[in-house]
Amino acid sequence: MSRTRKAAMLAAAAALLLSACDAGGQGAASGSLEAAGGSANAASPSVAASPSAAASPSPAAEPSAAASPAPAEPAASAAPAMSPKPASPKEEKKPVPERKRKLPSGFVYVDEVIPTAQYEIRYFTDYNFVGARLDGYNAPYAILTKQAAEALKEAHDFLAPKGYGLKIFDAYRPAKAVRQFVAWSKDASDQRMKEEFYPEVDKAKAFKLGYISSRSGHSRGSTVDLTLFERKTGKEADMGSPFDFFGDISSHGTPEIGKAPAERRALLKRAMELAGFKPYSKEWWHYTLEKEPFPKKYFDFDIE
Repeated sequence: MSRTRKAAMLAAAAALLLSACDAGGQGAASGSLEAAGGSANAASPSVAASPSAAASPSPAAEPSAAASPAPAEPAASAAPAMSPKPASPKEEKKPVPERKRKLPSGFVYVDEVIPTAQYEIRYFTDYNFVGARLDGYNAPYAILTKQAAEALKEAHDFLAPKGYGLKIFDAYRPAKAVRQFVAWSKDASDQRMKEEFYPEVDKAKAFKLGYISSRSGHSRGSTVDLTLFERKTGKEADMGSPFDFFGDISSHGTPEIGKAPAERRALLKRAMELAGFKPYSKEWWHYTLEKEPFPKKYFDFDIE
């Protein structure tokens, strides 16, 4: 090849290279050189070593800047592992029960002694013969003297093999609640629960007839109102008349109920008597511990 032609080819290659560098593309210049003839490119070390042929530092640095950690900082600061998170259901703490108060010496929560019994504290609700929650019933808990609760557990355990358990309606009753009974009996205009609980009884005579008392044994802490429930189904047993019903049908030995309810009443009575309780003739659900620890003391602390 003549020197003239070789010089012309080198000049053309240099021009193309300069044009590619002005456009900021090393790859484009390289491609142009290949198109002009790889032999000329290889024959000229000056072209290969030319600063124009090398990658420009600023374009090369731009991808590096884009890949720097700086943009990732917001994501890192918002990472779930570092931010507070709500407790899972297993971690959530349940409110501390209100009943964890300090009871007077000698008293216990019955469900801590008999956890498998059922509890429906009626005077905490408005479903009772008064038709309202009673004073002092700030929580639906059964409280008894320790002796009464332990004796009650014996009755509950006695009933288990026979397919029954105890359901508690009332236990310790604050004296203030009994005073509310007295006020209720004097209010002749309040007859809202008459049809359900005392259809044939004049409420003004409830004390005289023995259905309620101005000083209740419940306030001494060893008297309980209760019934049976069927362990197989969990249902309350049919005892022939409802709890707190004023009438002869609620008496022990009444001829007004069927054979099955009468047998259940007899079973409950046997279990309670074996455990040391004595029945009340007018109410099949009412029992008092014979050897009660406070036979002459009436309490008035709230249930909570």
